Amino acid sequence: MSQTDSFIEEVTEEVRRDRLFKLMKKYGWIAILLVILLVGGAAANEWRKAREQAAAQALGDAILAAFDKPDPAARAAALAAVEAEGTQAAVRNLLAAGQALAAGDAKTAVALLSEVASDATLPDTWRQLAELKLVLALGDGLSLDERRARLQALAAPGAPYRLLAEEQLAITDIAAGDTAAALERLQGILADQDVTAGLRRRASQLIVALGGELAPA
Repeated sequence: MSQTDSFIEEVTEEVRRDRLFKLMKKYGWIAILLVILLVGGAAANEWRKAREQAAAQALGDAILAAFDKPDPAARAAALAAVEAEGTQAAVRNLLAAGQALAAGDAKTAVALLSEVASDATLPDTWRQLAELKLVLALGDGLSLDERRARLQALAAPGAPYRLLAEEQLAITDIAAGDTAAALERLQGILADQDVTAGLRRRASQLIVALGGELAPA
C-alpha cells in the first residue's frame, strides 16, 4: 500500500469517527433513554411479581388460619373477613360459602356466591363455578323451571362445568317425574369423553337406581 493510499485511509477513518462522535452527541440521549426504560421496566416487572407473590402468600396464610377455627361457622366468618381482590376474592368467597353451607347458613352462602357469579370482571370459569354452586345452595328456593333454565346455561357446549350441570339437570328431570329424560341425560354423560371417574360413578349409580341399564364396559 502506497503512502498516499495509507494517508487517504487514515483520513477516511478519522472522518468516520468524527461523524460517529457527532451522531452520538446528537442522538446518544435516545440510546441512554432506551437503556433506562429497559432497566426500569425490568425492575417494575420484578417489583410487580414480588408484590403478587407476597399477596398470594398472605392470602394463603389467612385462609390456613381461618381453617384452624373450631367449627364451620367460625371458619366461614374468618374466611369472609380475609381481604382480597379479583380472583383471590372469588376463591375466598367460594371457600367461605362452602363453610357457611356446612354450618347451615344458606343465606350467607347465597350472598357470597352471588357476589362471585355477578362479577363481570372475573373469568367465566370462576363465575360459572359460583353459579353452579349457587343453584345447589338455593335448592328448593328455585322452582324446577328456574333451576332448569339456570343449569341449561351452564350446560352449553364448551362450558367448563357442563357435565356437572348435566348431572344436576338429570336430577331435576327426576324431580319433575321425567325418568326417561333423566336416563337419556345420564347415558349422555357416560358417553362423553371428558367425564371424570367420580361423575361416571355417580351417573352409573343413578342409572341403576332408576332401573336403567349400563352399557357393557
